[in-house]
Amino acid sequence: MSSPAFSSLALSPAMLANLEALGYREMTPIQSQALPLILKGQDLIAQARTGSGKTAAFGIGLLAPLNPRYFGCQALVLCPTRELADQVAREIRRLARAADNIKVLTLCGGTPLGPQIASLEHGAHVVVGTPGRIQEHLRKGTLQFDGLNTLVLDEADRMLDMGFYDDIAAIIEQTPGRRQTLLFSATYPAGIEQLAARFLRQPQRLQLESQHSDSVIEQRFYEIDPRQRFAAVQRLLLHVRPQSCVAFCQTRQQCQELTEQLSAAGIGAQALHGDLEQRDRDQVLALFANRSLCVLVATDVAARGLDIAGLELVINVELARDPEIHVHRIGRSGRAGEKGLALSLVAPAEASRAAAIETLQQAPLNWAELESVDVTDTSPLRAPMVTLAIGAGRKDKLRPGDILGALTGEAGLPGDRIGKITLFDFQALVAVERDIARQALKRLNEGKIKGRSMKVRML
Repeated sequence: MSSPAFSSLALSPAMLANLEALGYREMTPIQSQALPLILKGQDLIAQARTGSGKTAAFGIGLLAPLNPRYFGCQALVLCPTRELADQVAREIRRLARAADNIKVLTLCGGTPLGPQIASLEHGAHVVVGTPGRIQEHLRKGTLQFDGLNTLVLDEADRMLDMGFYDDIAAIIEQTPGRRQTLLFSATYPAGIEQLAARFLRQPQRLQLESQHSDSVIEQRFYEIDPRQRFAAVQRLLLHVRPQSCVAFCQTRQQCQELTEQLSAAGIGAQALHGDLEQRDRDQVLALFANRSLCVLVATDVAARGLDIAGLELVINVELARDPEIHVHRIGRSGRAGEKGLALSLVAPAEASRAAAIETLQQAPLNWAELESVDVTDTSPLRAPMVTLAIGAGRKDKLRPGDILGALTGEAGLPGDRIGKITLFDFQALVAVERDIARQALKRLNEGKIKGRSMKVRML
């Protein structure tokens, strides 16, 4: 049975043409159920997992009533992390191409306030941000909600996990009473009920299938002695030898200890947790996205909102306490038509967590013996790319084309051996294939980028 087409919705011809150009022809289940309600102006609580197409659902919905000639904030999207906010803003900009001059602004912590205030003075139609930074702008009076039509709470459960309930409530209280509120959440804890009862008007409730099909994500569970947990992770990694894997831990300490053990064993791993400075966090994510890092060892809160293409493997170093978080974790693998693999380690004390996952999935778990996992190749597990850090960025008027030109022009390296280029305000990262990394580093340090000598180092 085919999914309904976007053309069945009351959308402008320009929006439909843009969706066609973006390759959006048929709606995903969340889009086909949510969009008719959103376009009617109804409040909504939608329980849907990452990768279900929810961003396009609320993005299309909030753009529909927008007035391009009014340069005030007409839609606000609150997200738990800066990474998710950046991702959501990018998607809304793509969807907004159909309309004239729609400005989408990201307001997150970890970046200076000054440029954000200057951007707000020029006006923005859509604001995407994290609760703390939005609160800051409201206190300073640099952000107003007089013309707000639509409020979206994206990954609301994770924002509550991160302690943002009071911030969210304070923000909502400053929005007009006559607004549409759309709440999206992977799980449905008590705090969500509380938010909905307080701030939503007769919301429609959607709950989509939360399980993942075995044909898309293969799951295996291994019973282990808790003292052997890290050794088991190492064994599974050397058996599968993935180019990209996220290993989920319960605590920051577990994250750090596992990362140290894997690194000592020659497995390219870095940790992602709440204690990292924003700059370090951005760098770790850039390395993982550009394939310079094989294993991202992360806590749930830190990894929420990551959209990683081509993720081969998820390892649950310890089972999540909430079975719906387990579903959310493994859903990061097996996207965009690729088959995923999720391997979970279960100590005897976690048997009740495994039983809860079995109940949620309504199917017996696929148990395997760790002893049956053979390791024939014990050589170091290294990522295919290496990242070079250039000591200049956006604020120095550096563009990706300048870096690519320096590598392929003067340095004479083949363009197909250069990977992703990521620009920050004062730094740029470029991924190159491992075997030409030293050559690329030498040539960039000896040559010039955009007519200037720049300091380049290998990360």
